[in-house]
Amino acid sequence: MAHQADEKRMLDDRGYTGTLIRGANPLLLFEKPVRDRIVESMYWKEQCFGLNAATLCDRAVELENIGGIYGAAQKPSKFLCLAFKLLQLTPERDIVLHYLRQQEWKYLRALAAFYIRLCWQPKEIFETLEPFLADYRKLKRRAREGFALTYVDQFVDDLLTKDRVCATSLWKLPPRTQLEDLDVLEPRISPLGEELEDIDADRQDGRTEDDSGSDVEVLDDGHGLGNGHDHDNDTDVDGD
Repeated sequence: MAHQADEKRMLDDRGYTGTLIRGANPLLLFEKPVRDRIVESMYWKEQCFGLNAATLCDRAVELENIGGIYGAAQKPSKFLCLAFKLLQLTPERDIVLHYLRQQEWKYLRALAAFYIRLCWQPKEIFETLEPFLADYRKLKRRAREGFALTYVDQFVDDLLTKDRVCATSLWKLPPRTQLEDLDVLEPRISPLGEELEDIDADRQDGRTEDDSGSDVEVLDDGHGLGNGHDHDNDTDVDGD
């Protein structure tokens, strides 16, 4: 009973004295139905109670998928529960960056990216997350029914371009082009810039085939599936 009372008090914005995100209790960044499902879930009660920034990291490295709400009962994923715990903890910036920049655990990186998108300012979000558009490792995404394949760079791109990810409504992020026009951000230099320039030059010369006569493969500078992904193995959602 005391544990349940603590959870309700945690979600009560009246008299809240902790760290504010966008002027409010960070936990209110999640919608009420999602919050309620999280604090009532067994994973939250058994695995998230009493976590701190260090022990949360231990939980995060055990993650096997990302996701929001799943199943007929609309249960919250472990990923979503840990994101909610991060909002409760509001760890120091250096700790979040450590989660993000470590190389070994891709789901910990995804969790940190999700938290940054929820809590940080637009300039910081773009400058911090964009380097990870070059991380092409596979991620397993838990959908409402079953699992689907995605990639770290695709997940980061979703965070930068979409308003809803992992059953969570994200505050509207200004488009990058708008921030560039306002001189908040420098124009992004594509990692495929030279290759794309060569292809454009070939097109201007009227050449659409290489010397062997085969079609030129157009490099996709998007942030999704055309950039560094091995599609032959896309059905293997467990791979790295």
